[in-house]
Amino acid sequence: MDPGALIGIIIGAALILVSIVMDGGGAAVIAYINIPSMMIVVGGTLAATIVRFPIPTVIGAIAVAKKTVFVKFGPIEEEIKRLVEFCKVSRREGLLGLEKEVEKINDPFLVKSVRLLVDGSDSDALRDILGTEIDKIRQRHTSGKGILDFAGMVCPAFGMIGTLLGLVNMLKNLDDPSKIGGGMAVALITTLYGVILSNLIFIPLGGRLETLSSKELLSKEIILEGVVSIQKGDAPMITEDKLKAFLQPKDAMKMSEENKKEEK
Repeated sequence: MDPGALIGIIIGAALILVSIVMDGGGAAVIAYINIPSMMIVVGGTLAATIVRFPIPTVIGAIAVAKKTVFVKFGPIEEEIKRLVEFCKVSRREGLLGLEKEVEKINDPFLVKSVRLLVDGSDSDALRDILGTEIDKIRQRHTSGKGILDFAGMVCPAFGMIGTLLGLVNMLKNLDDPSKIGGGMAVALITTLYGVILSNLIFIPLGGRLETLSSKELLSKEIILEGVVSIQKGDAPMITEDKLKAFLQPKDAMKMSEENKKEEK
């Protein structure tokens, strides 16, 4: 689990609560809780999202959004080292020697890749099958980010709708000045909800999903190139050089230096 997103949301919410308490005391927090306003913002955003996207796509986006909070990806360098080790096993014991390695793998994509390799798939088949799966993952992530971005865009609009509805009700009570201040406060709370949800939840999660998606897709592409290299019978050093090409130059250099230290 990567707690970064969750910690960020908690810190943001805590800062808002602290500012409310410092400004008006503990009792002031209750004044910022308005169920009808929440229903307008959350319900309206959900309704608009369902109108814009098919329901199964929205449900899938919820799972993708959860992934941005609860899934942690290991270092890319570790993936390269593991593939190089698989290459050594293959050179030493043949492709069938990789069969016992499958039980040690937790990544379903890598498991599938190794099994295709053991089953004798050629490089074209590996690129076709695994490349198609990578494209599907990319499409799911793009769709999920699109939904989060859309929700972040319409959320403040529904906050404004709630504010307008609150102002209408407030104007009905102009004959009673004592109710105007309270009515205005309730009307503005809806806008507050929309802005907070948009800028603390939806838009940041969409950006985080894009970042994690890039990292996951890079990992999948490295696995693809690694198993193709193993299938072709490349030497471990050649496989490692091919895979290090995916890294930033400084990371590739650092990895080479670490390998030299390990060899000593």
